[in-house]
Amino acid sequence: MALAFSKLVIASNNAKKRAEIAAILGGLGIEVAPISETVSVDVVEDGLTFAENAKKKADAFMRTNQLPALADDSGLCVDALAGAPGIYSARFAGEEASDTDNNRKLLEVLQGNTKRSARFVCAIHLALPNGQQYAAEGSVEGHILETLDGDSGFGYDPLFFAQELNKSFAQASPEEKTTVSHRGHALRQLKSQLEASKLTSGTQLPNLE
Repeated sequence: MALAFSKLVIASNNAKKRAEIAAILGGLGIEVAPISETVSVDVVEDGLTFAENAKKKADAFMRTNQLPALADDSGLCVDALAGAPGIYSARFAGEEASDTDNNRKLLEVLQGNTKRSARFVCAIHLALPNGQQYAAEGSVEGHILETLDGDSGFGYDPLFFAQELNKSFAQASPEEKTTVSHRGHALRQLKSQLEASKLTSGTQLPNLE
């Protein structure tokens, strides 16, 4: 079933995250507008949940670019840390923290802890210029390794051992990761919502290309 729009902007300044989302969306028949064709927006992610932050980013990018905008807010929730780092995953080790810094801190705070169950959570929000809004969430279960394993992916991927894959996200190929990832689940759920709402190519939506 064809969607009513063929292009959108990804509301993220994270190049690696943009690339992963674009790869998944490509399989859904949706073109992602190149960075060169869109205006980036710095959004203060002060929401209390993944969903609140995703909506805030999608709305800001949609208004600025007048294109459908899809935002992702995601993070790692560790049971032994009462769900932390959660919405603060990207800045767990500080505002300017790198992936290396965040992984190092996670290993430090979990040192000696045998309870290492965790999950990645992703909230997706799609904002359309005609005012329609769509939201979806996905998650994937796993546990935190004691050492980094693998050199693919980004963020906490080298420390997250995915149960369904029986390997870390950083050991998995992009295709393998997408089949079970929190982001893949959320995007497929969003696609189902769009199809169910009859946003097909025969539906005329204002302000879309």
